[in-house]
Amino acid sequence: MKSRIVLLGPPGAGKGTQAEILEKELGFTKLSTGDMLREEIRNKTELGEKAKIYVESGNLVPDEIVIEMIKKRIRDISGAILFDGYPRTVKQADALAHITDIDLAINIDVKDEVLINRIAKRLMCPKCGAVYHLVNKPPRKDWVCDKCSTNLYQRDDDREETVVNRLKVYRQNTLPLINYYSERNKLVVIDGNKGTIHNIFERIRVALEN
Repeated sequence: MKSRIVLLGPPGAGKGTQAEILEKELGFTKLSTGDMLREEIRNKTELGEKAKIYVESGNLVPDEIVIEMIKKRIRDISGAILFDGYPRTVKQADALAHITDIDLAINIDVKDEVLINRIAKRLMCPKCGAVYHLVNKPPRKDWVCDKCSTNLYQRDDDREETVVNRLKVYRQNTLPLINYYSERNKLVVIDGNKGTIHNIFERIRVALEN
């Protein structure tokens, strides 16, 4: 089974959800730059303060910040690794290729109108990082986390006007990665518009085993 993979796809495509399943079911260690950045922002570190302006406006955090963060994290990991939300640019992909060999890039393809509906109704737990959706995955108690009973919130970058900008930024900056990995025969496209979370996972599992 392939052991170094990248999950591609626009914001709200379900990369985080699939990454969690791959981590639990297949033993991958998930590296999510989004989670790392939010942790830095919550802790008000120097890196977090630099990244906060970009994250809250829906723009990409500069490559040099993200690349340095990845280098530090990957040193302590052995075994299979899954990159969730990284790389986002061709420059980052080149940098990652110098750090470790990537076996497969999986692109979860979802239409913009579906993404806006998903993200604008998404809720987060500030304590444990659990993710909910007002329609598809609501918490048992309104705006309260099922796992740790903390009040949920909507991230500033999940508001509809910011989502539209995030998708625009994605199309401009991240779609070239599809060509990048396709040219290297390392790309698999998964239709994320339909099917259950489990169905999508099974299609990813097949891609990893082939």
